[in-house]
Amino acid sequence: MAKYRIAWLPGDGIGVDVLDAAKIVLDHLSLDAEILPGDIGWEFWRTEGDPLPQRTIDLLHQVDAALFGAITSKPSDSAEAELIPELQGKHLVYRSPIVRMRQLFDLYICLRPCKSYAGNPLNYKENIDIVVFRENTEDLYSGVEFAPVSEEISKLLATYSPNFSPFQGLAGDQFAISCKINTRLASQRIVRAAFEFARNHQRQKVTVIHKANVVRASDGLFLQAAREVAKDYPEIQCEETNVDAICMWLLKNPHNYDVLVAPNLYGDIISDLCAQMVGGLGFGCSGNIGEKLAVFEPTHGSAPKYAGQYKVNPIATILSVKMMLDWLGEAEKAKRLEAAVAEVIAEGKVRTYDMGGSHSTLEMAQAIAEKL
Repeated sequence: MAKYRIAWLPGDGIGVDVLDAAKIVLDHLSLDAEILPGDIGWEFWRTEGDPLPQRTIDLLHQVDAALFGAITSKPSDSAEAELIPELQGKHLVYRSPIVRMRQLFDLYICLRPCKSYAGNPLNYKENIDIVVFRENTEDLYSGVEFAPVSEEISKLLATYSPNFSPFQGLAGDQFAISCKINTRLASQRIVRAAFEFARNHQRQKVTVIHKANVVRASDGLFLQAAREVAKDYPEIQCEETNVDAICMWLLKNPHNYDVLVAPNLYGDIISDLCAQMVGGLGFGCSGNIGEKLAVFEPTHGSAPKYAGQYKVNPIATILSVKMMLDWLGEAEKAKRLEAAVAEVIAEGKVRTYDMGGSHSTLEMAQAIAEKL
């Protein structure tokens, strides 16, 4: 019996390509794992009306970790148009399967390391090493939305919110509402995860990202929770900054930042900015981490125009494999894998198109595997 059980979720488009690359490095590492394929993504929405079928949820309850490729997401109007005829007219609502997975399994930490590797021609600057902690289950991604807005909700808002007055009298189909919901528990635990990481990895500073000067209620709660948690880590500097300001300062002085922690939406945006500074989404790895399960993925999308061409950079996925190995307790294998990635990048002999080369997804993976 294998030591580990890993759910294998290629998803859509280039998700298949990059997980094929991941399999090459895992085979060379001789990880004692049973790979269990799972269904997820646009094709299952189109044919079954569910991009995250119950059988995949059941599978995730039975594994130690999951590797996830990419999914295609489209606006709700185009989603319904692409359903097979048998499902048309059933008023199915498309929900992102990765967001649903995060909520179902309470994968409350979105961990996104952004590190520049020597020799990468896409580095914004050398020696960037920033780790982003993004709250992964609530905020504007909570999924509580209203469109059209009912008369009952309009009256309720007018009663409780003086800021609602400019929208009074609008017909329900003339505006939409997405609720930004932050809880004290979720805010505290993501901030604590960031400080624990800083303590365990000898990091000097945690920067709390917010917009509490404008979004006073929900971001105010997040900031208050962060201040409470920071008291338990007196040896680590705690800095607070507005989300708009840090976008400027990250570009100007990226070396001033160490560990960043943010609510869901801000963390999503900031982590993409950080990824671009270290080479783009071809280098953006990510872990969705809970107490019992973790799902690892590249941060890029499904890029359907490249699907099946084995053209895209697999390093984001391979670094996500490295994160999975750390999660499983395979620190030595994780260290070897990152060293192999760094060596291939530094040599510059094998590069995918985004790095100015012409090598394929699988050639890049094979080059990394040969360094293991």
